[in-house]
Amino acid sequence: MHTLRQILLRLPIRFGTRSARRQRSAHVRHAQFASFLEQSGYRPSNIDRYQRSLQRWRLGKVALLVAAVTFVAWVAIESAQALTLF
Repeated sequence: MHTLRQILLRLPIRFGTRSARRQRSAHVRHAQFASFLEQSGYRPSNIDRYQRSLQRWRLGKVALLVAAVTFVAWVAIESAQALTLF
């Protein structure tokens, strides 16, 4: 059960909700730090690019998961067909 729980906690869907929750509250808690960075000439990164990279990362994880499940299903079907021949 522990292994299954760890796998479910690492799904990209749950990660997306946690990071979105963090982003919503970040601008309120760190307002002084953000103003300090702005005054010192810090150039913020493009958040849209960051969101796109997170989305690609999640899509890659889902694609890898689907490929792994498909491979396991294919091996199971082929093994069952081979066993029926003998």
